[in-house]
Amino acid sequence: MPKDSARPALHDRGCPAWSITCPVPEPGAEPCMRACTGEQVRPKVLIWLLLILLLCCLFSLGPVFTYSVGNMVFLHASDPAVVRDVCLSVSPDELGKSSYMKVTHHPLFGDGILKSNGDAWARQRKLIAPEFFPDKVKGMVDLMVDSARALVCSWEARVARTDGGAMELTVDDDFRTYSGDVISRTCFGSSYVKGKRIFAMIRELQKTVSRPNLLAEMTGLRFLPTRSNREAWRLNRRVRRLILDVVRESGEADGGNNLLNAMLRSGQAEAGVGVAAAEDFVVDNCKNIYFAGYETTAVTAAWCMMLLALHPEWQRRVRDEAREALAGGGALDLSSLQRMKQLTMVIQETLRLYPAGSVVSRQALRELTLGGVRVPKGVNIYVPVSTVHLDAELWGSHAREFDPERFAARPQLHSYLPFGAGARTCLGQGFAMAELKVLLSFLLFRFEAALSSDYLHSPVLRLTVEPEHGVRLVLRSVRPNGES
Repeated sequence: MPKDSARPALHDRGCPAWSITCPVPEPGAEPCMRACTGEQVRPKVLIWLLLILLLCCLFSLGPVFTYSVGNMVFLHASDPAVVRDVCLSVSPDELGKSSYMKVTHHPLFGDGILKSNGDAWARQRKLIAPEFFPDKVKGMVDLMVDSARALVCSWEARVARTDGGAMELTVDDDFRTYSGDVISRTCFGSSYVKGKRIFAMIRELQKTVSRPNLLAEMTGLRFLPTRSNREAWRLNRRVRRLILDVVRESGEADGGNNLLNAMLRSGQAEAGVGVAAAEDFVVDNCKNIYFAGYETTAVTAAWCMMLLALHPEWQRRVRDEAREALAGGGALDLSSLQRMKQLTMVIQETLRLYPAGSVVSRQALRELTLGGVRVPKGVNIYVPVSTVHLDAELWGSHAREFDPERFAARPQLHSYLPFGAGARTCLGQGFAMAELKVLLSFLLFRFEAALSSDYLHSPVLRLTVEPEHGVRLVLRSVRPNGES
């Protein structure tokens, strides 16, 4: 579509398209990338055929086009002008979250900040945002350090029991343990052990809700008591009950000095909000925080380690930076984390290649114009983040390559969307970056990582883009002076 100002109104060409593009590691890593055997291939042939068809539609129709699913109209837009206007939209009555996704994902997100719209969203953002200001994150770094040290100690003990001082490990579950520990301590305070059980149940709820079912999306099946729906409803009831029990328990045990009790107090203090509404606010946003701060952090850490294992030079650069901060028993704090420029660039590049959220999804709450395209009220807008992040026109001919140095300069505005876009940009991005830096700096200070020959590269979408078979590494201890 031409990129001038004379952009037409939406026109439905009747062709569906959905894309998620993840880069394949460089050719130098091919010996470590096993192909799926026939026994490993699950019955996903129809899904892959559909994706191939949809990608063909994307390439033939260009960066801006529409399609319909049932009675829903979608604008698929990776054009920089449209993406820019989505990012610049700050009014809560212009762009919101899609209503159909709110219904589908209600057991997982409820009416929390990730899926609410209008005044409800603005009110929640006002209450939650102060809890993630830099001064609050500064006080959470010690929790992150304690959790990272516990993980490092467990790995060191396992390496010590092996011959040759090296071990193979699939890191995903350990990273989920770390992020779960951090967010549980932050949310639940002294009751963090029970909080980790809650997050494990929310993980099961996520798996249930994220199962692909186009028929349910297009029809009323999402309202019917199907097996999947019954399972989601059951888990949702259990999660709600446990969250409220733990919030009350932690409030009595430590005076409510934790994130969820702070949110409960804020909700109750708001004029006109009763106890039940305040409890809904806490329960729904606890589940939202799980998705935003638990799953995405663990997945990003796994992708980071995979890429650093493929690029030893960058691994060495980050290790040197971590050694400078941690050698001699140095303590990590927010200011020292902010000085880690090499690690920051590596995380930024990882989020460009493997964004936790594959799509920025919005719905036009009123008629508006985006990038010169007139968008009627009710149209669902899809900005495919991976497509934008891998656009050679925006990022150069080496857009699909791992090159953290590209972030030495500020990335092009509105072309980098790992934390969303516009007024709804992730509130906890500072918390997430600090959490990742603490974990990766401790790990690389003590270990050298290489990809296992058993690693199978298979990114999959489960609300987040994650490694379907995990990231399997060979870990070898290194001494503080850099020797193995």
